[in-house]
Amino acid sequence: MIRTITIGSCVSIQGMFVRAFTDGTILVRVGQKVFRGIPVNKKAA
Repeated sequence: MIRTITIGSCVSIQGMFVRAFTDGTILVRVGQKVFRGIPVNKKAA
């Protein structure tokens, strides 16, 4: 599943979901790199 996270105040990264942590952050993989950040909430239609 592809997820989007924010790192800092204005950097967003989209990649494959790897793992969720109890503090609310998640890991996403982009190529060989793995990033940890806060997931972006889905917008209501």
